[in-house]
Amino acid sequence: MAVQAVTLNLPKTVYEQIRRAAEKAQRPIQDVLIEAVAAVAPVAETAPAALRSALAQMAYLNDAVLWQAARTTMTTEQRERLEALHDEQQRRTLTAEEQTEEQALLALYRETLLVRAQAAVLLKQRGYDVSDLKQFEPLQ
Repeated sequence: MAVQAVTLNLPKTVYEQIRRAAEKAQRPIQDVLIEAVAAVAPVAETAPAALRSALAQMAYLNDAVLWQAARTTMTTEQRERLEALHDEQQRRTLTAEEQTEEQALLALYRETLLVRAQAAVLLKQRGYDVSDLKQFEPLQ
């Protein structure tokens, strides 16, 4: 892989966060920075603004927390309710309240997917085999 050297001036508080994260993970600061940049690059423009920061911060999480995030799912009740709303939408126009509920559940579904995908990317970058992670079933 070709490498490009970059000089980066970080605010002291940001540097200290990265230093502590590297220390906790027992990894070089450079590795933590590379993972953070690589992890955020693909989703920086596509994630909702409120989620971007959280996705970027995931690079500082330890492996156990990342595995937990990679396996996160919506509750059964949330999935069933979203499916029921989609089914109902095929038969009639949803009420304003139902549309709001459906949009909130869809946003939760997308955010859950992004968090899971981000966690999987980070784990893969750290050398783990993530092929056994359960895939989300597509919404009907």
